[in-house]
Amino acid sequence: MQDPQPDFRPLPGQAEDLGPGLRRVLAPNPSAMTFRGTNTYLVGTRGLAVIDPGPDDPGHLEAVLAAVGPGQRVTHILVTHAHLDHAPLARRLAQATGAPVLGFGPATAGRRPVMERLARQGLVGGGEGVDPDFQPDTALADGATVEGDGWRLEALHTPGHMANHLAFAWDDKLFTGDLVMGWASSLVSPPDGDLTAFMASLERLQARHWSVFHAGHGAPVADPTARLAELLAHRRGREAAILAALAEAPATATQLAQRIYTDTPTALLPAAARNVLAHLVDLAEKSIVVADGPLRVDAVFTRR
Repeated sequence: MQDPQPDFRPLPGQAEDLGPGLRRVLAPNPSAMTFRGTNTYLVGTRGLAVIDPGPDDPGHLEAVLAAVGPGQRVTHILVTHAHLDHAPLARRLAQATGAPVLGFGPATAGRRPVMERLARQGLVGGGEGVDPDFQPDTALADGATVEGDGWRLEALHTPGHMANHLAFAWDDKLFTGDLVMGWASSLVSPPDGDLTAFMASLERLQARHWSVFHAGHGAPVADPTARLAELLAHRRGREAAILAALAEAPATATQLAQRIYTDTPTALLPAAARNVLAHLVDLAEKSIVVADGPLRVDAVFTRR
């Protein structure tokens, strides 16, 4: 598969300046889901906010602490969402620095009732790995602000990739976590992922002007307006393809993924099937498709 960002090759563990008061330290956890690895951001010049400490990796902890220079200290630790590649190091970093951990809530916080129901029915897995132990010291509601030494961040509840997902606005810059990335579209895997919420979050971001998106993985998104439009169009195109396929014959999410994701490597087809399932849950809620029983991975869906 072609490299989507061949020029984005930061060295893991080395702090890179991205502009006044902003640095990035790449975690050493590259994969098909995380691209080069998780981006950990340091905001500020003296009192620092660390956004997305990353996976539970002692070497990455040392790298983040090494990026704290003379006269600087970590005052806040912010987590966009409770996936294993973003959240687990927060507690170790808090123990090392004394800074509080801030986030929307534990891994299941913010789920809509339909997703709670799916979870109770046993629809789990298929995602990037949830951190079930994540618990912020301070829960940030939508619109809450966090202020430090010369900086102010606004928490935006942006569910979709995960129910407890937050983005953090810093003036006209936005730390988007895994909601918006430049190198790929986000995985939306029920019950933690919710396509209805995902689309609403993207549309919400369209209502404001942004100069740049700093994503959880990959290079900064230099044209946020275009990227948001592209992602929304991509999902609407997937929906149209799913409905066209179901017009031909009933199918499961896996069967639909095999028919629609024709350019996707075989190893990534299970993730593609979860994305399709997210669309099917959304369409079932809208009474556009119907399952042959409870919503599940192997359910057979029919277009109404």
